[in-house]
Amino acid sequence: MASGGHRRRGTGPVRPGAAGRRPLRSPPVKTAIHSAAALLAGVSLAVTLWTGLEERSTALAFGLLVCVGELCRWTGARVREAAPLGAAGALSYALLGADAGQPSHHGVTQVVTVVLAASLLGSVPHTARGRGPTTDHLARRVLTVGFTAVCFQPLYNQGSFEEWGGPAYALMLLALLTLTALCDCVLAAALARSRTGWPFGPLLRDELRGLLGIGSAVCATGAVMALAVAVVGLWALPVFSLPLLLTQLSFKRYAAVRTTYRQTIASLARATEIAGCTPAGHARRVAELSRAVGRELGLTRPELAVLESAALMHDIGQLSLVDPVPAGATADLPGAEQRRIALLGGAVVRQTGVDSAVAVVVERQADPYREQPVAARIVRAVNAYDEKVRDTGPGGPLRALEELRLATAGDYAPEVVESLARVLARDCLTLPSAG
Repeated sequence: MASGGHRRRGTGPVRPGAAGRRPLRSPPVKTAIHSAAALLAGVSLAVTLWTGLEERSTALAFGLLVCVGELCRWTGARVREAAPLGAAGALSYALLGADAGQPSHHGVTQVVTVVLAASLLGSVPHTARGRGPTTDHLARRVLTVGFTAVCFQPLYNQGSFEEWGGPAYALMLLALLTLTALCDCVLAAALARSRTGWPFGPLLRDELRGLLGIGSAVCATGAVMALAVAVVGLWALPVFSLPLLLTQLSFKRYAAVRTTYRQTIASLARATEIAGCTPAGHARRVAELSRAVGRELGLTRPELAVLESAALMHDIGQLSLVDPVPAGATADLPGAEQRRIALLGGAVVRQTGVDSAVAVVVERQADPYREQPVAARIVRAVNAYDEKVRDTGPGGPLRALEELRLATAGDYAPEVVESLARVLARDCLTLPSAG
């Protein structure tokens, strides 16, 4: 731990908006991934410029498909694959063995060059609006397409698949795409770990779950495109792009519904502030810091969504009180009064039509921590922390953490308090040395 001479910047409570989202001091994994992608892209571009493009019409058609996919990318929703059509087109080009029955001769370097150039070209309008793809996205695209092409193109050009029948060949393509998707999940989780500092295991689990949605559609479309072009030619590309575009539209509508749902919860959470029951920004701070602590504890994405909603609405029971709690501070109330307010809040949440799991967390936030679900333990500890550091000086966060640690015997879960301390430490709060 740091020495006692170090102090947190500022005089107010820790800014939860940045908690748990600061990059690691030394991200060697991210550097290695970006370096590998840059090296592969540079070598591929140099080789392609030296040897020239093979089958230019085919390269142009797949490049146009990838470019259109990038132009249609999602810019607002938090999804695993922002440009599914571009990803499917890139993978199908990497797996292309024949064009209308005629063997193709493009290699790994041409695949990487065409995909990278098309991705960059399709990203120009988004970049001009400040919504362009990140270097993480481009690095993943280059490495995954390069991996697929390296596994397939050399073997195909050597005639290794000539004896494979139709079903066996199709299954081989799907197996290769599945392996590629798994590698992409590892890359995405590693990059997220380097960027946020969150545990790798839950991040990887979230990425793997994403494969069951748009990820599976991308893999299936990539394989079908490669097989169809091999039989009927490039006319198959627009035909088999349409289902994926419709799927993308459905996912965008679902994302819009989820956004509206979150906005509704946020509006309900502000009701306590508008009524003067709680200080401004309290619910938002508790929600953001609770989500960071949940990440630290390894909660999955659905569990984090429930946790965030419950944290936003954890004080809504105060709207039912005749006499408001001074400054909305419930952490120091008697246990029976805390439980009464929590039950009132749960009843209000159930009437709003919000997920019943959110109501359960709100109802049980005042129970003894050994009987609480993990989300309720987090909300209780983070709420108490935010109340204790309110209007305090530079030493307030440290004193609040010590008070929470001293109360772990009966009020707060020790693992939650320690996770909270780690999250705050990443936000420039240094703890005093034990010595």
